[in-house]
Amino acid sequence: MRGKVEICGIDTSKLQVLKNDEMMDLLRRSQAGDKNAREKLICGNLRLVLSVIQRFLGRGVSADDLFQVGCIGLMKAIDNFDVDQCVRFSTYGVPMIVGEIRRYLRDNSSIRVSRSMRDTAYRVLQAREKLMADTQQEPTVEQLARYLDIPREDVVMAMGAMADPVSLYEPVYSDSGDSVCVMDQVKDCANTDDCWIEQISLKEAISRLGPRERSILAMRFHQGMTQMEVSARIGISQAQVSRLEKSAIGCIKQAL
Repeated sequence: MRGKVEICGIDTSKLQVLKNDEMMDLLRRSQAGDKNAREKLICGNLRLVLSVIQRFLGRGVSADDLFQVGCIGLMKAIDNFDVDQCVRFSTYGVPMIVGEIRRYLRDNSSIRVSRSMRDTAYRVLQAREKLMADTQQEPTVEQLARYLDIPREDVVMAMGAMADPVSLYEPVYSDSGDSVCVMDQVKDCANTDDCWIEQISLKEAISRLGPRERSILAMRFHQGMTQMEVSARIGISQAQVSRLEKSAIGCIKQAL
């Protein structure tokens, strides 16, 4: 049983391989209506499907589902292959299987992404595989952008659009029973419910001030002016600016 891997109940270690002459004969018989020949073709090319789905693993879809979709692409390739062309079946079958899997991933994504963004993402993935094969290392975003001749921002957005969604409550670390979720790492501490309530209360407290007090606070804490600059702007002494500022801040504190 060592090395046995089952997908959809099929032992992948025992998948048969057809010779080219046998393949062409079965293709002719299958397209002539021989159902037994068609079944033998499908069984004899499951290794082809298995090799194709490897590149699509890790995208939130089970290997069984990918394998079944790939088999649909294989059957379409069998039915539409032109036996009169001097082309090996695998050369025609692989793009058909890949296209069927990509169509499935596109139509069953939990997040809808525009067609142009998906096309860019697939180009990025192909460029990434090509650069990795050439350089034997992970390409940077800048390298991908130069290779495709597109802006760096488009590469980043395309890669993000094709990433699998993750639940905010999914644990990413656990120690002694205390789990750290995605929400704990990405939450915005500056925009919590408490902060919103404080901002609303602050706006209401400021709205109760007189026009001159509001103007002084705006110049001091929004525009960053000194008390001397404020006094010169509104035509009163620095001492008066200081008293009005302290009085306004006191009223705000009392309201809060």
